Amino acid sequence: MLVDASPDSGFYHVRTEDDQIGWVFSKYVIVSESVPPGTPTDAGTSTAGGPSPAATCDSNLWNHVYHSYRLIVKQQCIAVTGTIVDATATQRVKQSDGVRHEGDGDTHGWLNVDPEFQNLLNAGNMSDEDGNLVFEVICRFPVTQKDARSACQGYTDHIVLPPVGSRVRLVGSYVQDTFHAKWNEIHPVTSITVIP
Repeated sequence: MLVDASPDSGFYHVRTEDDQIGWVFSKYVIVSESVPPGTPTDAGTSTAGGPSPAATCDSNLWNHVYHSYRLIVKQQCIAVTGTIVDATATQRVKQSDGVRHEGDGDTHGWLNVDPEFQNLLNAGNMSDEDGNLVFEVICRFPVTQKDARSACQGYTDHIVLPPVGSRVRLVGSYVQDTFHAKWNEIHPVTSITVIP
């Protein structure tokens, strides 16, 4: 599967069925219109074993995800519980809401997942995200990144972001970001609900 629809210096960025990322010389690639399972167009399906029965996601949010090709969908819709922790604690710029305000308009938040969700974390979460699952509420902040402006155009986020320390149920798509340290995240987030 193509990670990026356009070749770069004569090579396509690709992903295999077992989520291996690499590059293939473009002369050996034939691009077709078929869409493999587990992509955002397969509402309610998952490459990780089917739909999450207790979760309902807004598939329209994918229309506003900046460069969605960079995300490998591992489960189209999932509900995860845990505690929101301060994702700016290790940053130069601290934010009172505890999330990083990204140039593409999204949050970069951290969820300290409950024990039954530890399997959602990978090496990137451990090394670069302090052992937390990243969550991204899209189009939350003003977009300052030029190539991301069109993604948020005409869309306004309405999710209430609970304060740091809140125990929550977070619903959204479970993906791996192929940029950065390839950590796993919930992106886009459909809802965040405070739970006891």
